[in-house]
Amino acid sequence: MYPEIMVIPMREELTRAGIKEARTADDVDAALAKPGTTMLVVNSICGCAAGKMRPGVRLALQNTTVPDQAITVFAGQDREATERARSYFEGNPPTSPAIAILRDGKLVYLMQRFIIENNTAQGIAQELARAFNELCAKATA
Repeated sequence: MYPEIMVIPMREELTRAGIKEARTADDVDAALAKPGTTMLVVNSICGCAAGKMRPGVRLALQNTTVPDQAITVFAGQDREATERARSYFEGNPPTSPAIAILRDGKLVYLMQRFIIENNTAQGIAQELARAFNELCAKATA
């Protein structure tokens, strides 16, 4: 585990964008118990998180359609929260960073590390915006 002082800027890069931290398993469960769509970001200290994932997430949140809520866990720091978050990823191997969209607590989308590593921040943002438009749009009467 890294000293907390080292990861504060990495945490704040997402929380300044309006993403709430889930630091415990109970935090994760409480957030995912809420109805609607949730983007769950598995943050990480690795270079692809800093150079691609976090900037891509921030850009994607400028899209007109966004999830009802967004939470983040920090792999390697908040282990209990990260393990609980990954338990919602239904049989997918754990990776960090990762970005999931859940609807009513059920996984509907997962961007894993190999996709993040092979993309740019802009490419990640475009793919997330596409997923937001498809999966998070409100039904109209």
